[in-house]
Amino acid sequence: MADRKGTGKTPLRKKEKKPEAKDAKAEKVPEPEKAKEKEKAEEQPVQAEGEKPGEKPAANGGAAEGAAASGENGEFQFQPIELPPFEIIEGDRISPFFFKFQFKNVEYSSGRNKTFLCFLVDSQGGNGEVKRGYLEDEHSGTHAEEAFFHLVMPKYDPALRYTVTWYVSSSPCPACCVKLAEILRARKSLRLTIFSARIFMWEEPEAQAGLKALAAAGCKLRMMKPTDFIYTWDTFVENEDEKFEPWEDCMENYEYYQEKLADILQ
Repeated sequence: MADRKGTGKTPLRKKEKKPEAKDAKAEKVPEPEKAKEKEKAEEQPVQAEGEKPGEKPAANGGAAEGAAASGENGEFQFQPIELPPFEIIEGDRISPFFFKFQFKNVEYSSGRNKTFLCFLVDSQGGNGEVKRGYLEDEHSGTHAEEAFFHLVMPKYDPALRYTVTWYVSSSPCPACCVKLAEILRARKSLRLTIFSARIFMWEEPEAQAGLKALAAAGCKLRMMKPTDFIYTWDTFVENEDEKFEPWEDCMENYEYYQEKLADILQ
């Protein structure tokens, strides 16, 4: 599940300072130039330290209302979306904005209180078709990991061999780890591999015990390295043929989490 720590600030727009009345004559600017300056000022949002253009974390780790991003001249405009409870969003490709924010492998993930789960399902011995898509939860009901087995794989045929691969924004929470371990023990021919961008509450003994139980049930747990982020971008994101460039500390953060995961599973 996604981390629920921290807060974020919404970018503010600069306002053009009006000249004092007594200096109005001396500072008068031709109308075409004033229009250009005003347009330029409106296109430059003031960003909080550590934020990137277009990012809007949820405040105080509360349930995120969601945001709709509409691009006009490369600018994101956000409007709150009232999502109903127990909402699970299912789709083919993720918005590039949400991918870059939700999958960022930072240690303290302010406002990232959702789980994005990208999946590949290969049923060997079946029709040979590989299912691909993503699920997104709102943390108000069923989590994405559990919803996967209701929406994507509601049926199980023991005569088939299933290879399931997930790329998730954060590793499963303790409760989901227990449920996934039960499913894997019951479905002997299902092999699950989970690549996580971050580890959910890795300091907590309960979270560590959940990951150990999941690994003991046969699940392969991996951290996402830069090449995995590139693959996820190419496969599950509406990238419009844009090349993904991993953020500067992507590899360093991967090594950090990889060490934490190795310590937990030893």
